[in-house]
Amino acid sequence: MLSLSSESSLGDVFVANRAQLLHVARRIVRTADLADDVVQDAYLRIADGACDRKVDKPMGYCCQVVRNLALDHCRRQSLEATYRTFDVDVETLDVPGPPSPDCVMRDRQAVGLIEQALSALSPRTRVAFQLYRLEGLTQRDIAVQMGCALGLVNRLIAEADEAIGAMRHLIKD
Repeated sequence: MLSLSSESSLGDVFVANRAQLLHVARRIVRTADLADDVVQDAYLRIADGACDRKVDKPMGYCCQVVRNLALDHCRRQSLEATYRTFDVDVETLDVPGPPSPDCVMRDRQAVGLIEQALSALSPRTRVAFQLYRLEGLTQRDIAVQMGCALGLVNRLIAEADEAIGAMRHLIKD
């Protein structure tokens, strides 16, 4: 980039062509108020960085700054519209509170039944189940760690799942 072709600064060029820059912004954002906000923001950015920037075509540069800011505004507005909810009454939202005593009791009962089912299994089956379901290891990693075949690991996990599933009927809903 080269120096300004005239003696005027970018800020002076911006002010002198404000009406045209407003027109550029309004074509993108569609309202005069938003266009005015975009142009004001563009001016502040240009004025803050005017001493650092030297350009051949100051008007083109100013138009590009306004255009980019207007497009950024439209993108931001579009994104915000995707997660706004205007038809929801905040007062009627069902915010989950602490679990009820019934839920806590049911969860404790379920954990106790799972522990009971696992305690009836062989230690090797319990280890395979814990590594897979609780530690998140792959069946292949478990086979390597336990020094056994992948098919055996699969069978051990299935056996543990079956034992836990058999306890499901004891859990009260």
